[in-house]
Amino acid sequence: MQYLVVLGREPKLSLVELEALFGGKNVKSLTRQIALVETDNFPFARLGGIIKAGEVIQDSVQDYLAELPEGKITLGFSDYSKGASAKKSWQFALKQKNLLKRHGRNVRLIPNSDAVISSATAHHNQLGEKINHIEILQFDKIYATSIGTQNITAYAKRDQQRPARDAFVGMLPPKLAQILINLATEGAKTGTVLDPFCGTGVVLQEATLMGYSAYGSDLSEKMVKYSQKNLDWLSEKTPRLQKSNAPTVNIELGDATDHQWQAAKVDFVASEIYLGHPLSAAPANIKFKELKQDAETLLRAFLKNIAPQIASGTQLALATPAWLRHDGSYKGVDILDEIDKLGYNAIKYLNATQSDLLYHRENQIVARQIIVLRKK
Repeated sequence: MQYLVVLGREPKLSLVELEALFGGKNVKSLTRQIALVETDNFPFARLGGIIKAGEVIQDSVQDYLAELPEGKITLGFSDYSKGASAKKSWQFALKQKNLLKRHGRNVRLIPNSDAVISSATAHHNQLGEKINHIEILQFDKIYATSIGTQNITAYAKRDQQRPARDAFVGMLPPKLAQILINLATEGAKTGTVLDPFCGTGVVLQEATLMGYSAYGSDLSEKMVKYSQKNLDWLSEKTPRLQKSNAPTVNIELGDATDHQWQAAKVDFVASEIYLGHPLSAAPANIKFKELKQDAETLLRAFLKNIAPQIASGTQLALATPAWLRHDGSYKGVDILDEIDKLGYNAIKYLNATQSDLLYHRENQIVARQIIVLRKK
């Protein structure tokens, strides 16, 4: 089957996440925002970098809609083609509504002031998530029926309602945690995800929700307690995590540069290393060099420490700091040239280079540069 995919704010990172799960040859970038994926199964809920996805319709849109089950239809239309307009989208949607009404169907159209329905509107109306709540996605001559929109409500709850939060250490977005886990596991069904800089436990939280056992450590006793508190809260809120066969969680105190983990429990590594103190402005050159050197020293020491503790082939997906420079670009750690000597290979992708894997908001001072490695 083919799926039409709307990529997230960082499209290169979204493409690499798709590659990790479905293989580079099965992912085709159509535009900066749109991709086509070939797969028998598209686990939309586990993808942190995808805004919308739809299964490509083999027949005409009219034939597809004519076969919908009985009952009222909620219908939306989004055209991602070059040259698309709100007027054209609305005319197409009206045409489908009128055709359905001629067959006695009750249809409610979702209005939109643009060529595409916003993800918030699509999510609010549960398009692609409930029977007869349909969003048709178009790109040129390709039409797809939505299988869902990024669940911003669930993300917000998991991020904002956790009982233990600490803005000083940074707040890893749950969707980025999902991306890191997907890059590390490449969709493996089972295993244990290690986060050696676990902080308040966001990676551990997302790993258990994705069906993996979680293993975390942090050099701060406070963070270890925060992680445990948040994971306990998640278990209380999630019935399936209370079952006897639920993923296990283990959190311990330890400095990632010299800690000894239980090797049998480590199948994948997904983590955000320490990003440094919060900054209110782009650092001056001298300060930037100091911050960069500190981050490289930490990352290098961690990679040296864990290398003999993990099996050959173990994959690591790490969010590392990158700082806003005065020309508007971001500069991060320079360690990939040393990776071979440290006992790792950098993963290569078809749709992006590792230098493309930047996660940031506009004008954010400290961004995240994603590095994906495999133990030799």
